[in-house]
Amino acid sequence: MNWKIWICVPIVYGFFSLWYFNWQGPLTQPEVEHFMAQFAQQEGSSHTDAATLRAFLEQDDGKEFIMLNQVQIYGHDIAHPISGEMIPGRKLLNNYFGPFAGALFLRGGHPVFQARTVGGFIDSWNADDNLSFSGTAMMRYRSRRDIAELVMDPMFADGHIYKLAAIERTISYPTQIIMSASMAPHIWLFVVLMLLASLAQNIALWRQRRNSSSPRA
Repeated sequence: MNWKIWICVPIVYGFFSLWYFNWQGPLTQPEVEHFMAQFAQQEGSSHTDAATLRAFLEQDDGKEFIMLNQVQIYGHDIAHPISGEMIPGRKLLNNYFGPFAGALFLRGGHPVFQARTVGGFIDSWNADDNLSFSGTAMMRYRSRRDIAELVMDPMFADGHIYKLAAIERTISYPTQIIMSASMAPHIWLFVVLMLLASLAQNIALWRQRRNSSSPRA
C-alpha cells in the first residue's frame, strides 16, 4: 500500500515538469528568422526595437527568465477604444491582461511579483530622463520561444489596443533571478507533494493499526 502512495509523487511531479520546464532547448537560427519575419508584420512592432529583440532571441540559453515591467497606467477614466465608454485605465487593461495571463499559464508562465509605487525616487543619479511609474510587475516565462510565440499569437492582435489605450508609458526588459527569498513553484510543489504523501501514509498506517486492534466477534 505504501508504494502506491509514494509512486504518485514522481508521477504528478513528472506531469508538472513537462508543463513547467523548457524541454525544447534554445531557439534555433531558422526559428529566430521565422519569428522576426512575423514580428515585422505585427501592428504593435513599432514599440519594440527589432535589433534588441533579435539579439535577445539569438542569445537564447534555453533557460527561464523573468520579464520586469514598469508601468504607468492612466489614473483617470479613459475612452474604451471600441465602445467609447469612459472607464478606469486599470479596468480597461484587464481586457488585455486576462487572455494574456491565461495563454502565458498554458505555456508554463505565471506572475512572480507585483507592487505599486508609494513614493518618489529615494536615490537617483545620472538618470535625468528616468520617469516614475505607478507599478512594477514581474512575469515568469518558461523560455524565449514562449514569449516569441505569445507575441506572434494572432489572438492578441485585437487585444493589444486595450494595452495601448490603458497604459500611459511603460518599459519592460528580461531578467534572470540571481537570488530570491521566495520559494520557486518547482520546489514548493515537490515539498507539498512529499508532505501530502507522508500524511497519506500516516493516515493509512493509523487505520491499519486501528483495524488490527479492534475486537473481533
